[in-house]
Amino acid sequence: MTEAIKFLEPDAAILARRKEIVDDLAELVPPERLVHEPVELVPFETDGFLAYRRRPLAVVLPETTAQVAAVMKYCHRYGIPVVPRGAGTSLSGGAIPQEDAVVLGLSAMSRILDIDYANRTATVQAGVTNLSISDAVGADGFFYAPDPSSQLACTIGGNIGMNSGGAHCLKYGVTTNNLLGVKLVLVDGTVVELGGKALDAAGYDLLGVVCGSEGQLGIVTEATVRLIAKPEGARPVLFGFDSAEAAGSCVADVIGAGIVPVAIEFMDKPAIEICEAFAHAGYPLDVEALLIVEVEGSEAEMEAMLASIVEIARRHGVRTVRESQSALEAALIWKGRKSAFGATGRIADYICMDGTVPLGQLAYVLRKTSEIVDRYGLRVANVFHAGDGNMHPLILYNINDPEDAARAEAAGMEILKLCVDAGGCLTGEHGVGIEKRDLMRHQYSDVDLAQQMAVRAAFDPAWILNPSKVFPLEGRE
Repeated sequence: MTEAIKFLEPDAAILARRKEIVDDLAELVPPERLVHEPVELVPFETDGFLAYRRRPLAVVLPETTAQVAAVMKYCHRYGIPVVPRGAGTSLSGGAIPQEDAVVLGLSAMSRILDIDYANRTATVQAGVTNLSISDAVGADGFFYAPDPSSQLACTIGGNIGMNSGGAHCLKYGVTTNNLLGVKLVLVDGTVVELGGKALDAAGYDLLGVVCGSEGQLGIVTEATVRLIAKPEGARPVLFGFDSAEAAGSCVADVIGAGIVPVAIEFMDKPAIEICEAFAHAGYPLDVEALLIVEVEGSEAEMEAMLASIVEIARRHGVRTVRESQSALEAALIWKGRKSAFGATGRIADYICMDGTVPLGQLAYVLRKTSEIVDRYGLRVANVFHAGDGNMHPLILYNINDPEDAARAEAAGMEILKLCVDAGGCLTGEHGVGIEKRDLMRHQYSDVDLAQQMAVRAAFDPAWILNPSKVFPLEGRE
């Protein structure tokens, strides 16, 4: 298959200087922090978006902000592209390199630097995994709210780059709502600090600009995040429906009634069967769609909220209502949901889409998604954050069949266009990367894109930071 997504052509002059560049980088970091042998570069060729890969010029794995700054200063001086990388879990190709680029991986910067319960903050290096923050503060009654499905592996730096969310973002928000400050290395090696422990920083909201910028404005090396006190109690409840449309309409009515559970997750029948076979979580197998609704608070608060949700669900013909009866059962329910992507990978290759739609359009978009995938002769499993309309249809295909792969990509692009046309957007938490780059014109006008690219160019005039990503290759300034 001819690759549908194009990359920038590598600079022949940089490729010709590869040995010299590697030798220079060896002066900036310890030997064990530099990867340059061809066989050692293979793991860095791609990320979670496995359909595409490129072998980078070299990989640097710094341990300090000073080392990051030294590498950026050097690459800026010689116009060498740099691709930032966290754990490589990106599902939009955000960390896929190019042949003339240095990959700057932050995985070795994995220390928790400060926990401040008085201010309810934690300051961590960019390579700290998402879940390790909650693990570090859990015994003291706190947690870090954003919880992507990959939270066991994904890093805070990557979460900031893609503005990641997770199941509990309905109540607590995504990364940008829980990020207070960053230490940022600019393209020329200058180190700046944005925000801090205070709830709001003076001046322009540059922190908001950086969060979600996909590594194109600078390299985050440290972050200060918000810690939240654990609730008195939490209870996930399973709601089974006879159709995906009924489940989607129920979600819209729950939110429309002013009820905000901590999470509302959706699975259709294929996803239910896949996750149950893996996790044995007790999901009902005789329904077409499942909602995992979690409420939290005191016993009285949870009972009152659940009573209201059950009443709405009954109006939509709910067949099954099953409350978790123990901490173990609750953990299994979430294990099934959090394992959805990995469990699906056991049975087929897949492309995971990431469009977001208004809640009132959920039922319509679910129906149209099935029609699109059926038209391409493929299968789809839907599992997503229903509470905020962030859809994740998993389009199943055979990656070794070029025609099948082409059909899967085409179906995915139609689904993303559908999300935009329904009043939503191209991405909720996975980012644009290379996957959605050429659909940016479907969502934004030329004027909109020019303004966004002007902001990007203000930070990086030569476009050396993650240069093949986010913006269409044609029409760049």
